[in-house]
Amino acid sequence: VQLVESGGGLVQPGGSLRLSCATSGITLNYYTIGWFRQAPGKEREGISCISNSDDAIYYVDSVKGRFTISRDYAKKSVYLEMNSLKPEDTAVYYCAAVPGKPGTRWYEDIIYDYWGQGTQVTVSS
Repeated sequence: VQLVESGGGLVQPGGSLRLSCATSGITLNYYTIGWFRQAPGKEREGISCISNSDDAIYYVDSVKGRFTISRDYAKKSVYLEMNSLKPEDTAVYYCAAVPGKPGTRWYEDIIYDYWGQGTQVTVSS
């Protein structure tokens, strides 16, 4: 199983980025995919997830209305569209996978089985 994030970079406040999580070794529609981030000196936090079969999508309050998660089965990828970026969004962003539905624990990193290596997002003028 492999998860590979891409799309990070340096962006000015108010700008946008689209992160990608390319998967291999899993049947994507059986898995919930989560996006997490870890800022320097802070714990890793769950910010969004899309459940298997796409019937549930979650966002943490701090990104609601700005970030959008989506999945492309043909490309075996999950995306995180990030708009109106703020300096406090600066972090290493990770995608993670777990089979089935995460339920109310979707934001807990401990429930995820597979992780990518992360991609750096820096929001600065």
